[in-house]
Amino acid sequence: MTLGFGSMKIQVSTSISGVNPQLRISAKGLSMNCNVLSNQPTRRIIPAACAAALAMAFAVSLPAQAAGRVFPPTDVPDNLKADAGSHPFLVGHAFGTQNYVCAPSANGGVAYVLFTPEATLVNNDLDQVITHFFSPNPDPRDPNTSDAVVADGAIRATWQSKDGSSVWAKLHTKDGVGASFTPDQTAVAWLLLDKVGVLDGLTGGNILSKTTQIQRVHTTGGVAPKGPGRGCDSPSDLGHTAFVDYTADYFFYTNQ
Repeated sequence: MTLGFGSMKIQVSTSISGVNPQLRISAKGLSMNCNVLSNQPTRRIIPAACAAALAMAFAVSLPAQAAGRVFPPTDVPDNLKADAGSHPFLVGHAFGTQNYVCAPSANGGVAYVLFTPEATLVNNDLDQVITHFFSPNPDPRDPNTSDAVVADGAIRATWQSKDGSSVWAKLHTKDGVGASFTPDQTAVAWLLLDKVGVLDGLTGGNILSKTTQIQRVHTTGGVAPKGPGRGCDSPSDLGHTAFVDYTADYFFYTNQ
């Protein structure tokens, strides 16, 4: 698996048994091999030497945040730009998986559909700051309307900070068209999402509570498997799952 962050590329390879995966880091001449503890698919523990190298790589290749300021990405199309009057206050660099299940498709066949992402977001210092997944929105203004789901709130993309605060979001739409952009067919789309719910942490943490919009950009990987022999070919494959590695940058915006 290659994790891409700007000019930095992180190469992770594992044996079939998952023992002793290797992390390879390279950024403008920086290159290093490091062991990563197994059985931690989205929360890998990076040894100290690797952490130092990664921090250097982030400093070189990820200028989105400097001296406490967060700068919006300059390479997004107009339909992914945040609302006027808002500005980014936090950026997280995600690595994890997009998780799919084989389900019936509209044409009478079967296809993989997304059931949740699972990702860790880190800052430029490699501190884990946020986890990303799907969960029910606790805001009563966004109830679950699907007979196929048992939950009070609609299932939404969720980001939870380590201070306990959380934000739920859905795809931004304009004139009925979703805000997405796919510059690379081998990677999941770039997105603009609107906040539909927030919640402070149990101890009062509120860093994500001011979020109004979120951009997902600079993606690699994460696309659902397609074609024969990928575990979702016929009704007998219903329920099969696929966990596809991906990376992305997430920018969190506020109008405050």
